[in-house]
Amino acid sequence: MDFNSNQLSEKIQKIREEAEERDAERVAMERGLNYLNGFSAPVKIDALKIIPEEKARSLGVAIIESHGSILGVASIDPESSGALGLLKELKDKGYEFKIFLVSKRALERIFTFYKFTSEKSSITSRVNIEKERIIFLIKELQNIQKTTKFILDFNYDKSSVAEFLEIVLSGALANKASDIHFEPEEDSIKLRYRIDGVLRDVATEIRRNFYPSVISRIKLLCNLKINISDKAQDGRFTIGLTEKDIELRVAIAPSEFGEIVVMRVLDPDSIKITLPQLGFRKDDLEIIEVELKRPNGMILNTGPTGSGKTTTLYAFLKHKANPEIKIITIEDPIEYHLKGIEQTQVNDEAGYTFANGLRSLMRQDPDVILVGEVRDKETAEISIGAALTGHLVFSTIHANEASLAIPRLVDLDVKPQSIGPALNLIIAQRLLRKLCESCKIPKTLDKTLEAKIRKLVERLPKRVDKEPYKNIKIFEASKCEKCNNSGYRGRVGIYELFLNDPGYEKMVNGDLSGVDKLESHEDVEDLIKRQVGGREMKEYAISHGMVTMQEDGILKIISGQTDFAELEDVTGTILW
Repeated sequence: MDFNSNQLSEKIQKIREEAEERDAERVAMERGLNYLNGFSAPVKIDALKIIPEEKARSLGVAIIESHGSILGVASIDPESSGALGLLKELKDKGYEFKIFLVSKRALERIFTFYKFTSEKSSITSRVNIEKERIIFLIKELQNIQKTTKFILDFNYDKSSVAEFLEIVLSGALANKASDIHFEPEEDSIKLRYRIDGVLRDVATEIRRNFYPSVISRIKLLCNLKINISDKAQDGRFTIGLTEKDIELRVAIAPSEFGEIVVMRVLDPDSIKITLPQLGFRKDDLEIIEVELKRPNGMILNTGPTGSGKTTTLYAFLKHKANPEIKIITIEDPIEYHLKGIEQTQVNDEAGYTFANGLRSLMRQDPDVILVGEVRDKETAEISIGAALTGHLVFSTIHANEASLAIPRLVDLDVKPQSIGPALNLIIAQRLLRKLCESCKIPKTLDKTLEAKIRKLVERLPKRVDKEPYKNIKIFEASKCEKCNNSGYRGRVGIYELFLNDPGYEKMVNGDLSGVDKLESHEDVEDLIKRQVGGREMKEYAISHGMVTMQEDGILKIISGQTDFAELEDVTGTILW
């Protein structure tokens, strides 16, 4: 077929599509329905996966938009029995919806977006707690002691399982718990919350014969199989509050004395954090803001599970987000939903891995890409390729320190000559518990420790403003009701930044002008090409102005935010 024939075929195709859209619009008008042009309408991937593809295709229905409990539903025949049955099912789960009629061809186009989804099922259940009830419970359960009393006073014979879970969930929200643990023991059930990274006992003697009902209720909410207790199952459900939705990611596993339940509390408020709120020093924040302005390159984040990497990278995404650029993520799993950002999730069973998922996303013309984790050679190479071809790439990699991320990439068999030009910045981080502002007490500073601190402050690079650290005051933990008698309340990040940047020396010297100009940074690339070890890489970074995580932690100690016990617990013995 020649060029003119191709053009003619395209024109005929376009005429057919336009005719089909006019017919769909006419039918919608005749039936008094909303019409939607499915070829131009955006499709939200998180909304699409609320129902599985097979079910969507069989019913001729797709969910293309979601705002909290309100869904946008596209259908070729919204009045069919199948579509009406689905709408009733959605309503029973606590959703509201706006219905649109679309053409058959447009709906097929919408279905093609299922390749970016990962969850096989799932109209997720919603627990809608009445506004007055949740306000009352959160007010009453402001510390663990009060939550414990509510559970001890719970009337198992006269109250329902739903009421019991309301107390457990409300107590977790009131105490800002990240996880809820039900742990069966020989004679009773233990309930624990993870608060600021530490597990705390809430109730140790929940009635054992009541627990099967609790398990069944949780499984029902997660659409899991109630009759299976000898295999692990994962699911999730939503708590619908007045002002927000909170998702619970649930993992159930068999154990010696019954099924263990762990529920991760995904409160959207926990990621409503701006860059300045993350805990970066002013000089580090200036470096990060410069790097985020770059149109391409890679920013890697390292640290163990629970070190705040997701929160940091989401803050970067929100800082970059605007209507003029396209941001796409591939995660495992999606924990929080970000407005205006297309998020996809890996699905190993369907063959949608980080590597081939990333390869597919590259064809969607993104400007910014978040890859949940670089865990193999293929993912690393595609990510670095994206960074070298005009994309800004954010990701994480397993390494204990920033300087170890590059040797890790080399271990994954990535070509060293590709790493240097692609890599902009590596961030390593940990989370330290903050001293409770209501009960922390001053601690006497002995002369030996004071001398060590002053020496450390003096050797910091020029870009660090030393003035705030000249008046050294340290504090230690005490106990009060506000911090659940732990001495700590909330957490703060400590960071180290390894910069592979054309403007590196200017940043080190506190001069951020002209950093967008191309200058030589052969030294870093030479180290990468020579495949040096982590120790030599760290020595280079420190000699060129990197402040280590421990040093950042000490600065946060002398500014009154945390203490030496917490810093050593998280990072090990202090290396003065």
